[in-house]
Amino acid sequence: MATFGDIGVSAGINILFAVAFLVAFAILRLQPINDRVYFPKWYLKGLRSSPMHSGSFVSKFVNLDWRSYVKFLNWVPDALRMPEPELIDHAGLDSAVYLRIYLLGLKIFVPVALLAWAILVPVNWTNNTLAKSQASDKLQYSDIDKLSISNVPFGSPRFWTHIVMAYAFTFWTCYTLQKEYATIAAMRLHFLASERRRPDQFTVLVRNVPPDADESVSESVEHFFLVNHPDHYLSHQVVINANKLAKLVKEKKSKKNWLDYYQIKYARNQTKRPMTKTGFLGLWGEKVDAIDYQTAEIERLSKEIAEERERVKTDPKCIMPAAFVSFRSRWGAAVCAQTQQTRNPTLWLTEWASEPRDVYWDNLAIPYVSLTIRRLITAVAFFFLTFFFMIPLTFVQSLANIEGIEKRAPFLKGLIEIPFIKSVIQGFLPGIALKIFLIVLPTILMIMSKFEGFLSISALERRSAFRYYIFNFVNVFLVSVIAGTAFQQLDTFLHKSANDIPRIIGVAIPMKATFFITYVMVDGWAGIAGEILRLKPLIMFHLKNFFLVKTEKDREEAMNPGSIAFNTGEPQIQLYFLLGLVYAVVTPVFLPFILVFFALAYMVFRHQIINVYNQEYESAAAFWPDVHGRIITALVFSQLVLMGLMSTKGNAQSTPLLIVLLVLTIWFHVFCKGRYEPAFVRNPLQEAMMKDTLERTREPNLNLKGYLQNAYVHPVFKNEEDDECEEEGGDSKWRSESIVVRTKRGQSRRNTPAPSKHSSRGSSPSRLGAATGS
Repeated sequence: MATFGDIGVSAGINILFAVAFLVAFAILRLQPINDRVYFPKWYLKGLRSSPMHSGSFVSKFVNLDWRSYVKFLNWVPDALRMPEPELIDHAGLDSAVYLRIYLLGLKIFVPVALLAWAILVPVNWTNNTLAKSQASDKLQYSDIDKLSISNVPFGSPRFWTHIVMAYAFTFWTCYTLQKEYATIAAMRLHFLASERRRPDQFTVLVRNVPPDADESVSESVEHFFLVNHPDHYLSHQVVINANKLAKLVKEKKSKKNWLDYYQIKYARNQTKRPMTKTGFLGLWGEKVDAIDYQTAEIERLSKEIAEERERVKTDPKCIMPAAFVSFRSRWGAAVCAQTQQTRNPTLWLTEWASEPRDVYWDNLAIPYVSLTIRRLITAVAFFFLTFFFMIPLTFVQSLANIEGIEKRAPFLKGLIEIPFIKSVIQGFLPGIALKIFLIVLPTILMIMSKFEGFLSISALERRSAFRYYIFNFVNVFLVSVIAGTAFQQLDTFLHKSANDIPRIIGVAIPMKATFFITYVMVDGWAGIAGEILRLKPLIMFHLKNFFLVKTEKDREEAMNPGSIAFNTGEPQIQLYFLLGLVYAVVTPVFLPFILVFFALAYMVFRHQIINVYNQEYESAAAFWPDVHGRIITALVFSQLVLMGLMSTKGNAQSTPLLIVLLVLTIWFHVFCKGRYEPAFVRNPLQEAMMKDTLERTREPNLNLKGYLQNAYVHPVFKNEEDDECEEEGGDSKWRSESIVVRTKRGQSRRNTPAPSKHSSRGSSPSRLGAATGS
């Protein structure tokens, strides 16, 4: 069992790593040669120029101003100085609200930690229960465990202190959550109301368009919306299956990068032509001239791209039964997105379109009918991933302690009994072993979400975050606590009657807090400090800058600012909320380690959001209901754990009070869900009408059709579409009157207003099914 000394050694190691990372960052960020690595967001905004363009030769690479090194920690106040409204304008609401999760952790756990240390720690410490258990039951424990609820005697009236504190902590957590939910809901509505015009405000995604033998998908969509939304329908863009074309374009870009590399290499040494092998990754195959080979490959791909582009324009099989439909007003789009379109609820399904940056184009080609099967397969696969992961995880955890190592490698016993080595193993190895073992998990979960068929990057990340949270809950928390405790106390269980086992488990569960303390220090201290150093992007930037960069555009692409990575960051935060709420009453000594994480992470990620991250999309904090729900789940689970502990500690009479607390917590969640969640899933018609009226007053001659014309064209066609628009010229007006004409199936359908002269029915195949209504 880890002692105070072991935890101290672990803390020292992790603090040393964290300080080393922070100092290295503070120095590296001052060097002109690294400016684009640590301030890429400002370059992308065009608000910063490279310091390498001026000064002496040496000063272009190394900062020679000694005064800047004296103030090398100025990045901390600089990161905290920007006010929240300016931060929202600078980085978006998603980024600002993501930071508020860390602030929420501080708001909840600072008062909880103060109260727990003032009341619960003295109550737990002034007992000798564990010492008696060690003598009678041979139960393993450490000095840290004497600060936990395990040290309170069986049936002691002191347990009522823990019940009262559970109520206090729950009420404070719920109060803080309610205030935060209300604030963020108001921030979201204000952001949407004051936000500049965006294509997704006017656009709806319609799916499962029924097949029609007499009309194409584009014609069916146009006809349906001209009939059912005659006053508001503006245009549409059918969904094209261009996945193969996108892969060819991506492959061509890769070949161009290799060609640039070989050309730069040859320019530096023209005595020898660069050579490569034609096999996989250039590892085997025929040896050929690298420049000639890459040039030939680019020419081949250019030809294939041209052929594939023509095929998707003319092949009806490439047209999916889905379309992005745009409306003349936000009000019209809101009505369409939030209503059922036909008597059959499985046809003409409408939902808000994601903003163009957020669309995950590959999944738009997935047939709607296959989504249910895909989600079933993914659910089964995730189930097996979660529960089969327990086997190697438990094995790794068993190796990451003194007993496990001595059992499997007895020849190392002399080495690991050295006090410092023993402290490192007990206080550092378990956390780092778990961290390493989970490295590949986010990639696996993202692949699952993509297979499931979600249509936006934000939805993919939210789904991956949900699964990551479930995985952490089961494998990181439950397996480490319950299974770990059971394995550690197995000998004790085998020699006790069945009636004594629940009592022993009730005493032993809080003892696993020492493992999570080491995990928080590895992942939440050193790991967060390592995030700001950006070691991998730093190395990759300089490699690309040396081997591939030829133009300023190449240099911008080499910066790789990255983004928040909600799918991995948010589940990590939720694990700390879970640990903090579970151990607040059980083992209060855990709370200061959580507070250090939230404070350090807030400071680091605020700096990264201001200076580094370039968010891929803006969902207007659509993820907050998930954040709120998971914190409530952690709160409920902490109450269930306390209920189970009390039943094994001779205080079963407290169960009704804890059940009441559980019911109150669930009622609070239902209240918040009904009161605030609609602001995150629906767009109020009142807000949409107000924004439309204001826009018509300010911009009466707005060419909305021109603004939306190419917003939802597949990225591989964007350049071609822009070229065509330049050749054809823009159209600043569209007809507002309706002319009644007959459709191809005039005898079986209502008459429909005539399409405008820019409709796809009269356009060339290169328009890819884009259509406009009157």
